[in-house]
Amino acid sequence: MKTFKMLSLGVEQDDQVVDYPVHDGIIINQENTERSWILEMLIDLSHQEMFEKLKQTEEIVAVQVVISYPGNEPAPFEVVVHAVKAMGDHISVLMKGTLKRARRKYAETLLSELLEDGFEGQELLERFETDMRTRPGLRKDEAKS
Repeated sequence: MKTFKMLSLGVEQDDQVVDYPVHDGIIINQENTERSWILEMLIDLSHQEMFEKLKQTEEIVAVQVVISYPGNEPAPFEVVVHAVKAMGDHISVLMKGTLKRARRKYAETLLSELLEDGFEGQELLERFETDMRTRPGLRKDEAKS
């Protein structure tokens, strides 16, 4: 098994990524035949209801996790919430799932799509920076689904 520090968590909801501040977190690659991962994090207590709902529905959720260094590209996972426990002003959220296929060349594909959409100059730069932070789905990815 390999463990890594989890720095941030983004949950994909309605074609957007909603960020949940992580106070502390760990991610474990179980290195088994199922290629499963365990994610555990401390999040503000104010988000308990949302994570409890995900636990109850046992819905598979797409999440994006920044691991080890703030500058790392978010890693995409498909997870199920297994446990939510209140701990003072925080909740501990335990998720289990798998790493989605690697999204290679996201920046290049995003830039190509923005150029196709007619963005240029300062508007292109601003939109590119925004989309690199929010990570919207790409048309090329949607076509493969």
